[in-house]
Amino acid sequence: MTTTLPARTARWPMPLMVLSHAVDDLYQGAVPALVPFLVAERHYGYLAAAGITVAATLLSSVVQPLFGVLTDRRPMPWLVPVGMTVAGAGIGLSGLADSYALTWLAIALSGLGVAAYHPESARIARRIAGRGHVGMSWFSLGGNVGFALGPIVVTPVLQAGGLGATPYLVLPALVAGVVIAALFRRMSDLHSAARHRAHAGRDDWRQFGWLTVVVVGRSIAAFSLNTFLAIWVTQRTGSVLAGEVALVVLFGVGALGTLLGGVLAGRWGRIRTVRVAYAVSVPAVAGIALVPGYGVFPLVALAAVALYVPFSLHVTLGQDYLPNRLGTASGVTLGLAVSVGGVAAPAVGALANAAGLQWALLALAVLPAASVFAARRLREPQREPQG
Repeated sequence: MTTTLPARTARWPMPLMVLSHAVDDLYQGAVPALVPFLVAERHYGYLAAAGITVAATLLSSVVQPLFGVLTDRRPMPWLVPVGMTVAGAGIGLSGLADSYALTWLAIALSGLGVAAYHPESARIARRIAGRGHVGMSWFSLGGNVGFALGPIVVTPVLQAGGLGATPYLVLPALVAGVVIAALFRRMSDLHSAARHRAHAGRDDWRQFGWLTVVVVGRSIAAFSLNTFLAIWVTQRTGSVLAGEVALVVLFGVGALGTLLGGVLAGRWGRIRTVRVAYAVSVPAVAGIALVPGYGVFPLVALAAVALYVPFSLHVTLGQDYLPNRLGTASGVTLGLAVSVGGVAAPAVGALANAAGLQWALLALAVLPAASVFAARRLREPQREPQG
């Protein structure tokens, strides 16, 4: 049985989780926004630029599922403020050294903070949200709003002060971390939700495996767009600002798509919603590579909706396939399966170096097609946690 918070306090914990998710994922959105500045000031090539994305995801992809296993055994709500603070500190340090290795390590530190944050926060958020899909959509929306805010926050700061201004970017994490840590200590109901463990039926590892394939296909496509979209649009339009705006469209429309996913799941069911979304994403992703000039923006918006509608549904499906291991499920759906997109980014960068960025982006359309194939093997969980 899933435990939800009493009505008199339930309205406060979820907004806190949404806020914390927004601040934490702001630092994930900051990474692709940093890449054009690194390319411009330090003359990084495609492969080096992709390596920065790997820094943000490689360590995270390994340790995030481990954090999930640990939080299933022993709740650690303090990881929510600590994780976001470490994520911010890594981004803050990233512009202080000219060395590529030190920059890579600073971004990796940020990825470690993200890894610490996600499994516990997603587990607590599901306890708060209960059975409904919309509650987790709001939680996921917070993360995608954070992604959208990354370029909005990073671009003016770095345009004004260059890479040496990155320490200013740690301020949102410091402020939010202190506030959320203080509020968490005063909310005993939140800790009760964190401590509660579910035993709601059999874990379905076979279905969870197919879901992981779905998410991996989406992950590589989405992270590659995150990394190369601004560079591609800048090349096509001759405007750096247009490239940054394209990222804002990708993350901003994607955030709305995340919330839409919960609504559509309530009407169509999660599995149908996931299948339709990925079917739409195939021509949308291909169109980004083919449509010239500023005409790319509608395709960016369509791809954002299609790739982000399933985002929160991955999390709830994973938790319902593994009802006794919510932290583990969250660590995989938000961690290993997502971060593999960043680990695969150098392969996309190498293809861009060899054949051109247009061909590399066009090849990405194969990945959501693979997600469509795997999603056809998914079934709704036989037993969902009860509210």
